[in-house]
Amino acid sequence: MELDDLLRQALDRGNEGDWEGMARELGEALEVAPDDPTLLCWLGVAERELGFPGAAYERFKQALAGEPDDPHVLATIGTGLAQFDDPDAEAALRSASILAPNLALARWMYGAYLSREGLFEAALRELTEASELAPDDSTVAYELGVAFALMGQLEKALDAFARSVDLDPGEGWSQVVMGLVEAELGRLEEAARDLSEGARLRPEDVEAQLLAALAAESAGFEDLAHEMLERGRQGSEGGDLHLLDAVEERIDSGASDSASLLAQELLPGALRERLMTRP
Repeated sequence: MELDDLLRQALDRGNEGDWEGMARELGEALEVAPDDPTLLCWLGVAERELGFPGAAYERFKQALAGEPDDPHVLATIGTGLAQFDDPDAEAALRSASILAPNLALARWMYGAYLSREGLFEAALRELTEASELAPDDSTVAYELGVAFALMGQLEKALDAFARSVDLDPGEGWSQVVMGLVEAELGRLEEAARDLSEGARLRPEDVEAQLLAALAAESAGFEDLAHEMLERGRQGSEGGDLHLLDAVEERIDSGASDSASLLAQELLPGALRERLMTRP
């Protein structure tokens, strides 16, 4: 089989969520072309999804060393390296943006990197351009919201997050983050609604369930608070139990204590951590 056919077959497996199959196909292709940066890049993606971050990092470094000129590959490598705070990430992402100024993926990935580095003016330039190139891309809308939120412009962030949720209503993460921003603004009824809806879409996200429970109790939605608390209990393991106990105690104490735990202890860190989570 030709190398291009092997790559296409591997990417098809990845699109289906078959990361093991994708890694296997790429491993076979690398036996034919062991230094091919495209193969190394996508194998890094597969290994990252399989839970092997160290191996993924090495693949991304090897791929970059091969001096690729494909903007898709460069943007993917740069985003992969950024998750390890590797300084080479910026050059790879910038190169992708310069090589393909009309490629939304390259522009938003670079913008996402810049916003988390605190370079907001440049980030907004990249993300605004990406939103014009791909107005119906939920990820672009989400990353624009992240940039505004990190800048402290929470109203603009909410508009962007709402757009992201509208474009991909089954995704969940964006709606949880939107709910946290609403809670930060003191809009507890809206926060309770969006946090609970987002958390239901992410049953494995115990923190989201418990934050939704606190927001619901704070807003006076006792039934919803106990529903989300139970959802959190069902998913809690190990270290989650301490947080579960703290949340349950505050919910039993009422709205005021729940609001205090949410706003003063949990919300700032939870919002910041999610905003800083790289794509």
